[in-house]
Amino acid sequence: MSHSLAKRVDDLSREVATLRALVISVVRLSDPEGRYKPNFAKAVLKAAKETPTLEYTGKGSLLNQLKQLK
Repeated sequence: MSHSLAKRVDDLSREVATLRALVISVVRLSDPEGRYKPNFAKAVLKAAKETPTLEYTGKGSLLNQLKQLK
């Protein structure tokens, strides 16, 4: 392949990738499970930032900790 042809193929590959990203952002393919409610997503993201109060250390450890919370 000549240098100019290789450059053209590379340019076209980048252009196709850009167009693909544009189409996906316009179409906004949804999750097969559906869309999450914004309030739920905010709550989950907030909880993910918090320091955990329980720790998984092995088989049954988390379950034992949850039983102690009752």
